[in-house]
Amino acid sequence: MLRDAIRSLAEAKIAPFAAAVDEEARFPQEALDALTAADLHAVHVPEEYGGTGADALATVIVIEEVARVCASSSLIPAVNKLGSLPVILSGSEDLKKKYMTPLAKGDGMFSYCLSEPDAGSDAAGMKTKAVRDGDFWVLNGVKRWITNAGVSEYYTVMAVTDPTKRSKGISAFVVEKSDEGVSFGAPEKKLGIKGSPTREVYLDNVRIPADRMIGEEGTGFATAMKTLDHTRITIAAQALGIAQGALDYAKGYAQERKQFGKPIADFQGIQFMLADMAMKIEAARQLTYAAAAKSERGDSDLTFAGAAAKCFASDVAMEVTTDAVQILGGYGYTRDYPVERMMRDAKITQIYEGTNQVQRIVMARNLP
Repeated sequence: MLRDAIRSLAEAKIAPFAAAVDEEARFPQEALDALTAADLHAVHVPEEYGGTGADALATVIVIEEVARVCASSSLIPAVNKLGSLPVILSGSEDLKKKYMTPLAKGDGMFSYCLSEPDAGSDAAGMKTKAVRDGDFWVLNGVKRWITNAGVSEYYTVMAVTDPTKRSKGISAFVVEKSDEGVSFGAPEKKLGIKGSPTREVYLDNVRIPADRMIGEEGTGFATAMKTLDHTRITIAAQALGIAQGALDYAKGYAQERKQFGKPIADFQGIQFMLADMAMKIEAARQLTYAAAAKSERGDSDLTFAGAAAKCFASDVAMEVTTDAVQILGGYGYTRDYPVERMMRDAKITQIYEGTNQVQRIVMARNLP
């Protein structure tokens, strides 16, 4: 029922704008409005804060179905979870009430600020600092690759509070867009997901109340990593949706396109490509859904399962979208058809929330 509902909404209210959103590199406002109206913009928020309280699997299905028609739009529910999960996992009850309630209502989106110009895969090498000043913390630094920056109202920011302790000297804070000293860089000019703004976030003497710290001082990095264990599965879902959208389109095209007097779907060369695409997508789906169930239960092997799902599904998405372009031939290479956009969008799923090389390190360190 959930899948049917979100697919109907995605096809009616998100898909018609997907090409224009990509072409114009503009934020998919229509998608945000439609998702918010249907209470699907941040389905993970617990019911006690006015949310729908969807479990991890339901959240995955929402992201998958939106990504099937528009990857940029699927970053709305995905990044709302990424940005706010540190508060849910480690924040005080007051902090949860203060920020989950407007998120659930659709009054503001949440972004996640971990990466920096010199701290990507080595996130613990960050330079953004937070210095205590009485009942306040003062933040200074630059965060890079921040999804939906400038559009989101709220930002979970990781900053160094004790430079002598490396990862154990990092704390997490909620920063608001309206806080004095917060500004944003120009949107990055990207290969794909062009409808989701990616910008630098500048923190220039941003003074925030001490009660905006998420959890205890020095626990920010641990919270950040715990968050990624859960949210990598949303990237797997996104990759899965992109791949499914590409397969659906390529299959329909192959049944209609005629060469040598018959549909190209009648040729074994094409049939085998479609069969492999479908098989790999189904394997990725099973891995992703199983990881979502582990996320919901808090299983001890979640770190491995989340990394495996994200890594496998994103590799599948890249392969499937490339094959979809091949099936469409010359048409697939043009922007008149959606598969080249899907191929461009798929690439980022192998990179963000930990590159697939880093996922393999994570898996190797957490072999079940």
